[in-house]
Parts: sequence; C-alpha cells; structure tokens
Amino acid sequence: MMETENTKYKVLIVDDEFLARKLLSDYVSKIDTLELVGTCSNAFEAMSMLQKCNIDIMLLDIHMPDITGMELIQSIQKVPTFIFTTAYSEYALESYDLGAVDYLLKPIGFPRFFQAINKAIEKIGRNNAQTSQSGSTDESKKEAILDVKPTNDFLTVKADYKIYKINFSDLLFIEGQHEYVTFHTKTRRITALYSLKNLEEQLPSDKFLRIHKSYIVSFHFIEDIEGNTVTVAGNKLSIGGSYKDALLTRLNLK
Repeated sequence: MMETENTKYKVLIVDDEFLARKLLSDYVSKIDTLELVGTCSNAFEAMSMLQKCNIDIMLLDIHMPDITGMELIQSIQKVPTFIFTTAYSEYALESYDLGAVDYLLKPIGFPRFFQAINKAIEKIGRNNAQTSQSGSTDESKKEAILDVKPTNDFLTVKADYKIYKINFSDLLFIEGQHEYVTFHTKTRRITALYSLKNLEEQLPSDKFLRIHKSYIVSFHFIEDIEGNTVTVAGNKLSIGGSYKDALLTRLNLK
C-alpha cells in the first residue's frame, strides 16, 4: 500500500479500564492520520476485531483478565504494529522481544503518545516500502540476504531503495524482528529484509557477538551486565539463556 497525505491508519484500543480507553480514544481523535476502528475491554473482543478488520496500529494493555496483552500477541498469527500501554515498567524488555514498537507507562501524556504513534507510522512505512521492493517470495528473500557485504571495517546494506554503508565502528547492535533486522548505529537506524542468522555468520566474530535470538551486539560497545541484561551504548538488551556462557567467556568471566 502506497502512503499518501490522505492515508488513515486504523487503530484498535485494547484495555480493561474504561478511563484508559477513553483517554486513548481522545488522543487518537486529535491526530488526523488516525482512525479509531474500535475499543475492546479484553483480549477475546480484540481477537474478534482483528479477524473482522485490518488493523494498522493496536494500543494494547498488558494486565487484563483471562488473557494478558503479551499472551494475546503470542496467540495471533497476523500481528499489527502494536504499542503496549501499562502501569508496570518491569515488562519493558520482554515487550520489545515480542516486537512492540513502543512501551507507554501510565499515566500517558499526549506528547509521549504522539511520539509512539509516529514510531508506529514510520515502521508501517518501512514495512510497506520493503514489501514493494523485495516482494514476498522466498527467492526475493534470498537475494536480499546477499546485499550484506562485510569487508574489513564496514558492511553495505540495501534498504529503502538505497545502499547504506555502515562502518563497524558505528554499529552498536542489530535487532531481529521476524523477517527483518534493524541496524542500530550511533546516528540512525536502518531496517531491512535480512536474516539475523546469516548476519551472525558473515560478521567478524572478533567484533560482534550474538547474545539473544533477537540481538547481535558490538563487543566494543558493551558497558555492563546485570542479571540477564546487557547494556550496549545505553541500550538495555536481554541476554538469551543459551548465549550467556559465550558472552561471559568473551569477557573473561568464565
């Protein structure tokens, strides 16, 4: 779908609190590019709405009766771009592992809400552009993987109809998001259709390390480790259980 100035993004609000639904509905009504399709008080209502409508952005509470927001995401096949809205900060890392575009802590102010919506719209735009560029066949995915060309000190990535040069000295970490990856650098983020596994095999092992099914990090930018979390250039990332030994070994801690 090509985006125009008249594009309306269909929004679904899922929250068991009436006042929270009302506040978010008011916020949605203030943004011309959003169209509120419905509000749901539980995950069962949300599942029904998702089957009936093509939802672009879902605003989803975590703590709900019977089925939590996280359980809802894990149980549906076609997951729209979603933003978690919650009063609990302890689920932030897990929410990003599930692919949340943002994590809003209640009480939610409009400026923070507006920022999250912009991130969601940017993600939808990237996904649409990459779908148009690469197609959906397995063959096109194989060709896309070959666009990563590591050399001694940089790699080139094809995305958004451009070829980006990413210096290893600027690359903080790579985040896997289903069929896509995002290259987080010091100055920007680049999302493209690549395999995290193939990148792990191609990147120099003396500079980069897989720490999670969703993350490859630059060893140079690791700052600290606390429990099952590693800080990379100020970003707190989860460490997968099967990857922790290799990380500790690299740090001469095992």
